[in-house]
Amino acid sequence: MRSALVDYFKEQGQIMIATEAGAEGINLQFCSLVVNYDLPWNPQRIEQRIGRCHRYGQNHDVVVVNFFNQTNEADQHVFRLLSEKFQLFEGVFGASDEVLGAIESGVDFEKRIADIYQRCRTPQEIKVSFDQLQGELGTQIDEAMTKARQLLLEHFDDEVREKLRVSDENSRLCLNRYERILMQLTRFELLDHAEFVSDSAFRLNSCPFKGEIPLGLYELPRRTGEAHLYRLAHPLAQLVLEQAKKRALDPAELTFEYAKHDGKVSVVEPLIGKSGQLNVSLFTVEALDQAEDYLICTGVTDQGEVLEEEVVQRLFSLPGTVSQAAASSFGHPTLRARTAERQEAIRRQICKRNAEFFENEVDKLDAWADDLKVGLEREIKEFDRQIKEARKAAVAALTLEEKLAGQKQIKAIEAERGKRRRALFDAQDEVDVGVNN
Repeated sequence: MRSALVDYFKEQGQIMIATEAGAEGINLQFCSLVVNYDLPWNPQRIEQRIGRCHRYGQNHDVVVVNFFNQTNEADQHVFRLLSEKFQLFEGVFGASDEVLGAIESGVDFEKRIADIYQRCRTPQEIKVSFDQLQGELGTQIDEAMTKARQLLLEHFDDEVREKLRVSDENSRLCLNRYERILMQLTRFELLDHAEFVSDSAFRLNSCPFKGEIPLGLYELPRRTGEAHLYRLAHPLAQLVLEQAKKRALDPAELTFEYAKHDGKVSVVEPLIGKSGQLNVSLFTVEALDQAEDYLICTGVTDQGEVLEEEVVQRLFSLPGTVSQAAASSFGHPTLRARTAERQEAIRRQICKRNAEFFENEVDKLDAWADDLKVGLEREIKEFDRQIKEARKAAVAALTLEEKLAGQKQIKAIEAERGKRRRALFDAQDEVDVGVNN
């Protein structure tokens, strides 16, 4: 039964409301939003709830919304303890068994929370009790987090670290791949106009673009919150991207320096000491009245080894130096062939996606038409029933006035029934026109 509910939710439903039974034994990784209506005191139970949707290796983020009573002093302390000390909703792992295992069992922890709720009657008593509990657990948790962070930074590949959102030395949350690229591009385009105070923040001293772009401190999301929120949709970021896309790029010789990269990129290591040619091109496809841009990355070594697109992208994440080179030395036939293959693959992918989208929209239109038809037919049957009863009442009427009133009522109902019938035919014609167009 539970599996059937999950299947229905995945294929047709939009919202699933579940008790604590929904926290175990089901895969909801296709979801992107978790709402904790009540926040459990047991950290493991929270981890189980989030873990139904948020798992390592997925391709999208999961938003977790926690409801708690802001007027309840104890609830505020519970949330602060779970969020800030246990770091259940951010940090190295999020809510992970490795970190939660550093504290006493979740059941015992839950009992201690319940004891505070039962014993304490004033805000001061609640604060003292929670501070004492946090102090007892703080050392164990901090040691576990430090050890886990060190293991990740030293031994995990960059791609894994990005997926786990591992903290670096200067930030609680590491920059994900797209944020890093955006900041690197911004640093280049605003070289003489901004001062970069860190990898996630810069101070705009002057603006090279027209329009009302405020000066001051800019930070990526999920930072201090005391600056302009800088993200891809920000007007300044859009202007930076437009300027970069218009820039003419001449062929150049690049020397990547893997040893200077702070991390491990396993797919690149076999290329150390080798040379070759790389090409990055912009491919734009217009479909369904909108344009889609794709960066196509191709590469080939001097030994003729064709590089996967992911490897080329990872190469450009490494530090290096640039020197100008003659244009005649570029243009390997393999790169042109691989670019053409990738363009064709993108076209096929878009055609397939648009075909699926069209089929889904047609199905929705058919379902809407069926619902409309059923509703109108139900109304027409109801009018037929009313006409039948009105005719019986008119036959049974004793006076001429009552019979005339009955006939007038019948005519009015028949006129309304006629309108509904015409509406049914018009709706069917509208559906047919929409499908043909």
